[in-house]
Amino acid sequence: MATIARNTLPNASLSEHDIARRRRNLLRQAAVTMFALIILGVYLMPLAFGITTSLKTKAQVSNPQAPILPSEPQQFIHEGESYDVLQVPVDGTTHEWAIVQKGRRLSTFIDINNPEAGLIEWEGNWRGLEPVNELSIQWSNYPDAWNTIDYMRLIFNTMRYAVITMFGTLVASSLVAYGFARFRFPFKNVLFIILMSTIILPPQVTLVPSYAFFVKVLGWGGTWNPLIAPHMFGNAYNIFLLRQYFLTIPREMEDAAQIDGAGPIRTFISIILPQSKPALTAVALFHFFFAWNDFFGPLIYLAGNRAANPITVGLTEFNGLYEADNQLVLAAAVISMIVPLTIFFMAQRAFIQGIVITGVDK
Repeated sequence: MATIARNTLPNASLSEHDIARRRRNLLRQAAVTMFALIILGVYLMPLAFGITTSLKTKAQVSNPQAPILPSEPQQFIHEGESYDVLQVPVDGTTHEWAIVQKGRRLSTFIDINNPEAGLIEWEGNWRGLEPVNELSIQWSNYPDAWNTIDYMRLIFNTMRYAVITMFGTLVASSLVAYGFARFRFPFKNVLFIILMSTIILPPQVTLVPSYAFFVKVLGWGGTWNPLIAPHMFGNAYNIFLLRQYFLTIPREMEDAAQIDGAGPIRTFISIILPQSKPALTAVALFHFFFAWNDFFGPLIYLAGNRAANPITVGLTEFNGLYEADNQLVLAAAVISMIVPLTIFFMAQRAFIQGIVITGVDK
């Protein structure tokens, strides 16, 4: 029996060690999850504030003591009259009574749960009583914002700008990235370094000469041409991401295509592009969101052509005209987020996969 006891002791101690380790892992995972939820809550607070404020009335928004959720003071109808419902403390208990007659020291109330009991006199300052609020969502703010601003025109202009430039930069960036990933030519590394250095070049440096060239020389002021043309020649950041992904594609597939008689263009179209859907999706979404949020470019190049403004410039004008109606401004902002959020959630898996893969060099 002693021998059996000695043999079982190490197993028991090992099992206890495993249990303790699992507990530590669970606590660690719980701590990491809790920390991530806290960070997520911090980032979602502005969005939650904007949505709740867009569902309030103008009086609620302007009242600093109004509750967080959209609500209005509860009203009680008695004998055809509407009275405010207040929280009245009586003998340590709070009652919800409707104030019928307001006085300096003595006010008259009626119990909303038992109106047959008649009027109740209460001594005290009724102004210090808290009102009883009930949930009141103002869905009408959204159609009001939609009808106030020409949303269909703004969304159409923004979608046209985003989609055209997205396809242009995909074609140009993928071709340049394919050249840097697969071909050998003089000064290849030097040219790639120069291309990457343009990423850190502030746009303010090229603003004045670009504006002078597009507007003064080409006469493209008030048109979409200065915004669309530069994206037709690729983007250094997109080229870098696509090159990183192209380097992960095995060369054996291209060699097999060459044996079958495929040239570089046919290989690029039939082999490289079908294998690069995650990277192409990530680049397309990156540029789509950039074009959707682009404000400064359309502001300076589309000056004088209000009908061509995208949603960013249109919302700025709307905010200036209705800055006193914060609920309408936030309702308009929430409406403008529907399209990009829908597109992101539809392509979320491919977008995340593209980001992960393009950041790893083979």
